[in-house]
Amino acid sequence: MTPEERFQFGDNWKAFLTTLDDERIRGAQNSLKELLEVNSLNGKTFLDVGSGSGLMSLAAMRLGAAVLSFDYDPQCVACTEELKRRYYPGGESWKIEPGSALDEDYLNGLGQFDLVYAWGVLHHTGDLFRGIELTSHLVKKGGIYFIAIYNDQGGASRRWLRIKQGYHRLPRFMRPLLVFLIASFFESRYAFARLLRGQNPLPIRDWKQKKMERGMSAWHDWVDWCGGLPFEVAKLEQVVVPLFKKGFALQNLKTAGGGWGCNQYVFQKIT
Repeated sequence: MTPEERFQFGDNWKAFLTTLDDERIRGAQNSLKELLEVNSLNGKTFLDVGSGSGLMSLAAMRLGAAVLSFDYDPQCVACTEELKRRYYPGGESWKIEPGSALDEDYLNGLGQFDLVYAWGVLHHTGDLFRGIELTSHLVKKGGIYFIAIYNDQGGASRRWLRIKQGYHRLPRFMRPLLVFLIASFFESRYAFARLLRGQNPLPIRDWKQKKMERGMSAWHDWVDWCGGLPFEVAKLEQVVVPLFKKGFALQNLKTAGGGWGCNQYVFQKIT
């Protein structure tokens, strides 16, 4: 894959930071507490694999963890550093580095952590299953491995791949138009379905839920979804079974319900 074909996640996250507010940060904290089933991360070490905007690193810091954030994209590293500058200037318990989830030498030098977090990252590396293999080694015995991976929808996933490839063939100035058309098509379908159920068809409630779940912005999420390459997907058994064989027990699971989006897995390393 050429640099031109790889989605510039850092550019999208940089734009997202202009929307960041306390409500989004609280939403990110609550999403961590909900799936981890904890109220605090005091005394825990937290590795944010592919930190993106830095929002979840910030959430972990606010919950009391000592955090190491890394990302392959220099812009993402800059975004995470900007959040640290805003909220934890000089904080020695939050370290930020450039790094890749596929760089075995780099990962081997990190040590192990109480919680390794890779939400929506490993399926964008270009080698999903190697990314899982390498980053799972970073979890301490008894520690938590929290990952989110795109659900494999078969033919629908292949169609999404073609949309993403088409996004990168367009001139940059036309890409927002494609995102708008794709988002409008799906948001209209969702609105019609809500109308049939006798609900308010406007998407405001869905957008607010997205904001509260992970602090996300609906528009930046659509940009990521339409342009995000590399793009890989996995069935539940392709993630759960290999990790079970490596001594991980599934503690919590939130699926995409057979649709598009991420299946979220929380594993504990037993052996």
